[in-house]
Amino acid sequence: MALPRVGNIREKEVSLVLGPILLSAARSQTLRRLVSASPLTRPVVDRFVAGETLPDALGAVREGAADGIDATLDFLGEDITSEAEALANRDAYLRLLEALGTEGLAARADVSVKLSAFGQSLREDLALEGARRVAEAARAVGSTLTLDMEDHTTVDSTLGILGELRKDHPETGAVLQSYLFRTEDDAKALAHEGSRVRLVKGAYKEPAEVAFQHKSEVDRNYVRLLKILMAGGGYPMIGSHDPRMIEIAKTLATRNGRTIDSYEFQMLYGIRTEAQHKLVNEGHRVRAYVPYGGDWYGYFMRRLAERPANLVFFLRSFTTRS
Repeated sequence: MALPRVGNIREKEVSLVLGPILLSAARSQTLRRLVSASPLTRPVVDRFVAGETLPDALGAVREGAADGIDATLDFLGEDITSEAEALANRDAYLRLLEALGTEGLAARADVSVKLSAFGQSLREDLALEGARRVAEAARAVGSTLTLDMEDHTTVDSTLGILGELRKDHPETGAVLQSYLFRTEDDAKALAHEGSRVRLVKGAYKEPAEVAFQHKSEVDRNYVRLLKILMAGGGYPMIGSHDPRMIEIAKTLATRNGRTIDSYEFQMLYGIRTEAQHKLVNEGHRVRAYVPYGGDWYGYFMRRLAERPANLVFFLRSFTTRS
């Protein structure tokens, strides 16, 4: 069945209709095979994913560094089902960090790890040991590790592993999501000296029992959390493309007497690059979230679901022929 013409669909309507569907589809193995096999998918994926290989990732770091933009690198792979897969993902990060050190890029790059890719659902100790190895390798080359946050069922486990890692590696970063009810308490607990915290809105399909369901509520909570982090002693990392949130962050930084090197802005690779360059030109530190690897499907679907413009871009790729 032919898709309707995207030009006749308002972005908000597209998001409301397809957003929840895409979030559910992110974990469908059947749809994963169909989307991955489509020849029309690759050009769209290339907008959001740096590539499938380590050289692709290094190239993206170099390109960003030339424009004054740092990187946080995510080797794509999650929801693994065996210890062998967990160890393979760990080793991919170890190779990445070794290459960053060899290429002299480590100071410009953090690495982001989803603990589900390290076997969190199999055994917490497996994920902890894998993350510890990566934290050690990151420190050895002058880089850092940040633990990505996933769906609400993993938050306690992730924060528990974070606490263990920070005993020896206090520079390990955390991620908090403003759509979860619990996050205000988590932000207060993490807004302390030396604590690196990336604040995002959240990109998983969550039930009404644990998460705000409306954008306005998520936005209000984002500002509430940003106030907590900016007033605290840690290092806030503002993960947002929203111009309003960016301006609020700047205002809060000034209000709290923060120097320009005591926080940073983070945006997704390939999204609002002009805004990234503008912030750099203003003297702010900017970091792009750079995903790479062959297992891009889940990440790709969540990017489509979380922002109407991404959905429209995706639909146009299927309804427009060059």
